Amino acid sequence: MKIIHTVLFIMLAFSALAQQVKKETKQDEVQSFSEYQQVAKALNPYIESAKTGDGKLSRTAFYDHAFIVGAVGGQFSALSADQFASEVNSTGKSENIQHHIAWIDISGPAAAAKVEFIDWAGLRFTDFFVLYKKDGEWKISGKTYDSHSNN
Repeated sequence: MKIIHTVLFIMLAFSALAQQVKKETKQDEVQSFSEYQQVAKALNPYIESAKTGDGKLSRTAFYDHAFIVGAVGGQFSALSADQFASEVNSTGKSENIQHHIAWIDISGPAAAAKVEFIDWAGLRFTDFFVLYKKDGEWKISGKTYDSHSNN
């Protein structure tokens, strides 16, 4: 009889533990999904500025210290976020642009993302972003890119 009580106690303990783990796992999944959505939302002003040619909008996606590095037509470019915003303005609208967020990877307050663009000013771009969450807000800390042409 004592063995039966011990076995029942162990079964109940494991059942309670399994329920707690399941509950925590679901909460973690919801939190993880929410963070993914927040990072994607932080990229939206940048993505929208590619379509509209609005450098001011693009600038809102970046921290003040952000740096953008890449090449177009084989010409290396290293720009501050303000300089990049000016470039977006001078490039103008790309109304037929298409984009795809290829992946987002998050670890605590740090994240990385890859976004593909087709027909931004007639070119295809692959952008890699590093983002950081400060005071509850995700922003782009840096970007490097490839223009897929003459590089």
